[in-house]
Amino acid sequence: MSDTARQTRNLQRLLDVTRQMAAITDLTKLLGVIVDAACDVLGCERATIFLYDRRTHELYSVVATGVEGIRFSADRGIAGAAASQRAVINVPDAYADARFNPDVDRRTGFRTRNLLTFPLENLAGELMGVLQALNHADGPFTEEQAELARVLAAQAGVALHRQFLLEEQVVKQRMARDLELARKIQLDTLPKTCPQIPGYEIAGWNRPADETGGDTYDFQPLDGGRTAVILADATGHGIGAALVIAQCRSMARAMLSMTSELGTIALRVNNLLIQDISADRFVTAFVGVLDPSQHRLSYISAGQGPLIFISRGAARMEGSSGLPLAVLDDATWTPEQFAFEPGDMAVLLTDGFFETSRDDGEQFGEPRVIELLAQHAGEPLARLIERLDAATSEFRGSAPQHDDLTAVLIRRTV
Repeated sequence: MSDTARQTRNLQRLLDVTRQMAAITDLTKLLGVIVDAACDVLGCERATIFLYDRRTHELYSVVATGVEGIRFSADRGIAGAAASQRAVINVPDAYADARFNPDVDRRTGFRTRNLLTFPLENLAGELMGVLQALNHADGPFTEEQAELARVLAAQAGVALHRQFLLEEQVVKQRMARDLELARKIQLDTLPKTCPQIPGYEIAGWNRPADETGGDTYDFQPLDGGRTAVILADATGHGIGAALVIAQCRSMARAMLSMTSELGTIALRVNNLLIQDISADRFVTAFVGVLDPSQHRLSYISAGQGPLIFISRGAARMEGSSGLPLAVLDDATWTPEQFAFEPGDMAVLLTDGFFETSRDDGEQFGEPRVIELLAQHAGEPLARLIERLDAATSEFRGSAPQHDDLTAVLIRRTV
């Protein structure tokens, strides 16, 4: 074949490969096309692509003729030299070059005689990987073949970058769908309606900071006309906190179906959570039982506070009854009580309300919550929660909502 014919053939092959690469949306297939093209155009025995992992600064193989699963520092060997120098490296005698790493040959039984190594970059000059062509059939690689390698590398680098972006988008879309499903499941666990108890008004509300949140609230009917009230907040927010809070809610509901001894419930849930979740996670929780016949709310507060009780128009804040759940094995909590007179109100809020922050770092704080409650104490509880939400939203302005918001309000009406 004449030089002109050979050059025409090679350029046509590169053009065909470019069209193929533009149509492929699977990374493994794309790498296979690039490897086949390198072997064909460069006339080599074998080709290997090493992709660049910028998180670990390593090169690793996904496709190689006969070799897979190699990973090494991006500063090592001839491939590392091509990556760091961003240059085509032509080695006529592999074993005579001190940079050559013979480990792969020893592992596979393959004998590398010569090699042509070139970096794969995107249009912005970012490293995507390195391609090595091994054992040219007619002796060392020529300068003409090095130039063909540069052309192939330019096309392959752009194609790889496009493929990585496509895969990132697929992952993001899948994650968005999973989060939406998780959000729907979590919403399904929240009460659809609030309890209708003669002589009482009850309202609950939740808004997570992310698609899923680490807060929850719940109402559970008990015997004797009593109602269990749960409000809980797992550390953090997002899917991890949502899983923890779902587990905590399920445990509390199971225990309430067997006993109304609040200290026992807190102890059992606490010890089970310690067995199941990591040491850096915990849950603040309020678990109470409202007995309308006695006009009494018995409760334990495991790290959940402040609790706000409004009696005869005066507000007081109470701290928690003990440690959060999942902090200390066999921790104990002593139940407390709040007796309702007509018009009295119990206000349970997660710390997202108090700790709502502006851009300058100032928090909404407890005094603003108390002032708002005092100003609008006679309004329907659902409307009162709306005012709390609006006030914190206005306060933070353009700052993001950093924490989940959950509220449960209970008022004796007669």
